[in-house]
Amino acid sequence: MSKLLSKYHAPDAHKRTQHITPQIASWGYVHFDVFELKQGESISLPASENEMCLVLVAGKATIKTPNQTFENIGDRMEPFERKKPYAVYVTAQEFAEVIADTDLELAVCKAKGKGTYPTRLIGPDDISAEQRGHGYNKRYVHNILPDNKAADSLLVVEVFTDEGCTSSYPSHKHDTDNEPNETYLEETYYHRLNPSQGFCMQRVYTDDRELDECMAVYNKDVVMVPKGYHPMATVAGYDNYYLNVMAGPTRKWLFTWEKDHNWVNSEAYAAKHREK
Repeated sequence: MSKLLSKYHAPDAHKRTQHITPQIASWGYVHFDVFELKQGESISLPASENEMCLVLVAGKATIKTPNQTFENIGDRMEPFERKKPYAVYVTAQEFAEVIADTDLELAVCKAKGKGTYPTRLIGPDDISAEQRGHGYNKRYVHNILPDNKAADSLLVVEVFTDEGCTSSYPSHKHDTDNEPNETYLEETYYHRLNPSQGFCMQRVYTDDRELDECMAVYNKDVVMVPKGYHPMATVAGYDNYYLNVMAGPTRKWLFTWEKDHNWVNSEAYAAKHREK
């Protein structure tokens, strides 16, 4: 099995189903955890040098921090309702307590913070939505914490890709500090499939093919992208959702397209599929 693939497991003693750290991923910035809580259960997330973005993937919760309480937030019981999520940004050096008001699937996204921005609720009205691409390269995006919203390090989005379509495509990379063309950003993909027994395919590869991994990704698995291109493809019968977390030395999403496939971005390709 690829070292870039973290398989789902039943909740452990900490109620975690995924646990990605810089030490585990052999990188420097992104931390990512998923917790599954039964109604009435709770977890405590200790204060640290990291800022956090707590994303309610499914279910409702009350989230308490030292100075604020966000009561009974959440508006979807599973991500494929395609409603915008609720999230809470927690500044560095603040703890959070999460109490599940229903069964809860919670993603905890972390990267080093400076305490620049205060803790806040990120509600559906704070999240922009957009369709990207055309034809078989069409996906729908919720921008939870994009680079034009306040945070020190984290970038967080969720993406819906219908069966038979590609996403994170044409292939692109962000593994080099080369502004204004590209920034170095590590990235995790937390995948959900509908129906849940499905799978999708994700490839991670570099120009020289020194890294070239292709993975069958199942429901609630995580793919780690330390460098290189990282397209994803669905298969017939199964829709895909993924939650992306990115962080690096500069909080800008600047990337480079792979030249061979950039033609899929062309107006000619778009026009061809608008006609159908």
